Amino acid sequence: MSEIRDESLWESGKRKIEWVRQNMSLLRSVEEDFKRDQPFKGLKVALSIHLEAKTAYLCKVLAAGGAEMYITGSNPLSTQDDVAAGLVHDGLNVFAWHGATDEEYHRHISEVVKVGPNIIIDDGGDLVNLIHNEYPELIPNVIGGCEETTTGIIRLIAMNKDGQLKFPMMLVNNAKCKYLFDNRYGTGQSVWDGINRTTNLIVAGKNVVVAGYGWCGKGVAMRAKGLGASVIVCEVDPIKAMEAVMDGFKVMKMVDAAKVGDFFVTVTGCKDVITEKAFMNMKDGAILCNAGHFDCEVDVAGLKKLSVESKLARNNIDGYKLPNGNWLYVIGEGRLVNLAAGDGHPAEIMDMSFAIQALSAAYLVKNKDKLTDKIVYVPDEIDKEVANRKLKFWELEIDKLTPEQEKYLNSWQV
Repeated sequence: MSEIRDESLWESGKRKIEWVRQNMSLLRSVEEDFKRDQPFKGLKVALSIHLEAKTAYLCKVLAAGGAEMYITGSNPLSTQDDVAAGLVHDGLNVFAWHGATDEEYHRHISEVVKVGPNIIIDDGGDLVNLIHNEYPELIPNVIGGCEETTTGIIRLIAMNKDGQLKFPMMLVNNAKCKYLFDNRYGTGQSVWDGINRTTNLIVAGKNVVVAGYGWCGKGVAMRAKGLGASVIVCEVDPIKAMEAVMDGFKVMKMVDAAKVGDFFVTVTGCKDVITEKAFMNMKDGAILCNAGHFDCEVDVAGLKKLSVESKLARNNIDGYKLPNGNWLYVIGEGRLVNLAAGDGHPAEIMDMSFAIQALSAAYLVKNKDKLTDKIVYVPDEIDKEVANRKLKFWELEIDKLTPEQEKYLNSWQV
């Protein structure tokens, strides 16, 4: 049972999946382990992650481990219909299509929850929130789940603080082999891939405003600098603002940065980061986009109300004319730009993130009778296993501590 746009697109989808498979050596090794060990035999896995080729391969790896897969997207504009068709052609259950309405998106995520999953793999917390709010009777079936992104972890921590989180959730985003690479290098490259392919404009010599200087913001700023831009960082955290200064970037309030910015990228996980006050300060032709999970960082609804005219300026770019005559342009409706306007993170980066996902899901099953906390951090041994496998595939060797060195480092006496 599936609900996708067009199953006849399967050949294109399978080519994409095979391409990333060739470039995801970690997941290939995990797939071989899973085929042998069958950690998910007899279990249902509900997955909501941006549905493109790398996610599809993760789904196939979990299925190779015995999982009965129920798959949906985590953003209406990030699903690739040919990839969804490729998964369905291989016998997996998919409920997603590109350009879903709010009603369709809710129906699709509901379909994967209604099966009564044993494991949940989430990106932004939609599945976890849905099962708690609309299908609480299915919660006893859930062994636990894994959360992929910062925004989802914020929601999980808030739920747990209020005593509302009813099963263990592993904070995959907080694993070192995830945030140090995926959030920084993956977001940094894929955001500019999306912007550049959509706008076909040069970045060198422009002023780029990056809102948020967490690991994702650091990556976006670093890559903008590498492309020749002058970078301005907007922050609410004084420590992160100091980091930005010492990394060589200007720091301003958004209302002031709005006066000089050519490109604006929000990466905060918050809402109302760029609103009317900033819009009215922006120069004609400013380009806005969002790299946070939800489409509430750039107040697109407010911009629509403020504008006196709108147009489709270019494929995936909407233009809005302000009362002062200036035009502002929004990429991908203010949704996650690297997926709404691109193919997401590079395969080699997602190889690490999805290896963490797969191994964390197996960890939940193996330790289901031992986990008492609802918020579970990825064990250090999983992080190190992924790192060691990656180094091996890179054909790199590193030094090891001698017994004397280990004793020295673990002793308070010199």
